[in-house]
Amino acid sequence: MSLYESFGQPLLTFPDAEKSPLSIRAKALVFVDPRSRQLREELETLAPKALPVLIRGETGTGKELLARHIHRASDRSGLFVSVNCGAISPTYADAELFGYAAGAYSGSASSRAGWFGSANGGTLYLDEIGDLPLPIQVKLLAALENHEVTRVGAPQPSPVDVRLVAATSIDLAQAVAVGKFHERLYHYLSEGRLELPALRERVGDILPLAEYFLGIYSQRLSLSVPLISESAQRALERHSWPGNTRELENVIHFALLVSSGDEILPAHLNLPVPLALIEQFIGSSSAEELAQLKRLLDSAV
Repeated sequence: MSLYESFGQPLLTFPDAEKSPLSIRAKALVFVDPRSRQLREELETLAPKALPVLIRGETGTGKELLARHIHRASDRSGLFVSVNCGAISPTYADAELFGYAAGAYSGSASSRAGWFGSANGGTLYLDEIGDLPLPIQVKLLAALENHEVTRVGAPQPSPVDVRLVAATSIDLAQAVAVGKFHERLYHYLSEGRLELPALRERVGDILPLAEYFLGIYSQRLSLSVPLISESAQRALERHSWPGNTRELENVIHFALLVSSGDEILPAHLNLPVPLALIEQFIGSSSAEELAQLKRLLDSAV
């Protein structure tokens, strides 16, 4: 029985994650830790409602995963459209978000719907919404409140029916206080809020996620699924995971590639030894304790 099976808790994944030849990139989220179970309850409450949702969480925690689940659990028949706001060109932000009419730009023989038009009837996911320039934030709010967009070069607005799910890794309230985020847009988004804890704050999810990634990569590499040793389990649980679920995926993938047997050991994880473990040995004159410290450091190389 795997670690995940022993927990017997729900795992949220998406079918396309299994088909992609690339990294699954945090397309799985478990709800084993008490904080995650609370999050799932909030998620199931918000998803069916016709409300905008703001998801706050560190990079790599799986914010888009939650957004996709909200879309699937709603009654939206249109597409789920994901946009990285940090990648939008400030010069062409209007055209990218709201579209443009034929002839609006030199060489534009045809019109373009833009992200809003593509998500009409569905869900528009704006990742790192705090990266949008303030003038675009104002137009975004107007489009959401009026349920219409005006394409660049178009003579009149077009109606749209879009549910917005936004995500951020920063405190938007602070951004509002310093004039970097539109206050009314912040209040509009705050109708539905979800806080996605960092992986270090939901330790109970670490081992089930590790088991999941191990199973996926073992299948892709046509390898038998190794066990995670007790010492490796402890190393995974005590690591701070600054890169969150994405970092855990990379660590498990690496461990599978470098392990040669049926068991994942701490050395295969390539994780740093916690400073607290080193400090407890400082000043020790015991040869046995110093030897133990050396073994810990060697296992992390």
